[in-house]
Amino acid sequence: MNIDSLLQQRLVCVAVIDKADDAVPLTEALIAGGLNCIEVTFRTAGAAESIKRIRQALPHAIVGAGTLLTADTVKAAVDAGAQFGVSPGLSEAVSKAAHDAKLPLFPGVITPSEVMAALDLGWKHLKFFPAETFGGVNALKALAGPFGHTGVKFVPTGGITAATLPNYLAVPQVAAVGGSWMAEKKLIAEKNWKQITALTAEAMKVIAAAKA
Repeated sequence: MNIDSLLQQRLVCVAVIDKADDAVPLTEALIAGGLNCIEVTFRTAGAAESIKRIRQALPHAIVGAGTLLTADTVKAAVDAGAQFGVSPGLSEAVSKAAHDAKLPLFPGVITPSEVMAALDLGWKHLKFFPAETFGGVNALKALAGPFGHTGVKFVPTGGITAATLPNYLAVPQVAAVGGSWMAEKKLIAEKNWKQITALTAEAMKVIAAAKA
């Protein structure tokens, strides 16, 4: 699957899943709201098992692995069935492991030097993180300027909300937006799948309006 297909809905739900038993119901709730793309972060012991269960139960869902900090986590993600990887920063070891595994990777960048380094490593879809902390939309527009001709696309993540989503979608170099507001840990812990579906549906309406 190519990267454009992975990001065609222009939204990625970034989820921290503590219990693998919640992985499939969570993804079903997202799909009910119109979103089939989820990034399961490797911040919990159940991350790999969560990815595995989603891939087995919901083959049409697009499942990625986030917080890839080492070559070993890249391998664990690939073994679990992840279809793409996301890293909060730029690491040559993570980059090499992803290239070796033919895993599409969105390495994290925040400065022009990091964008240049990511291009040197062969990546053009970059996670802009943490987006809101480092200047938000205005910073992203400024960063996109000198790299527009390179084909670089950004996936801003970090502190983005339903309210700020339209501003990011309006930036031409934004391929998709990563957000956790529709599936916060509290909602998952409470198994509040109905609310997750409702928040997802609202976000997908914003995206539909942005495409119109």
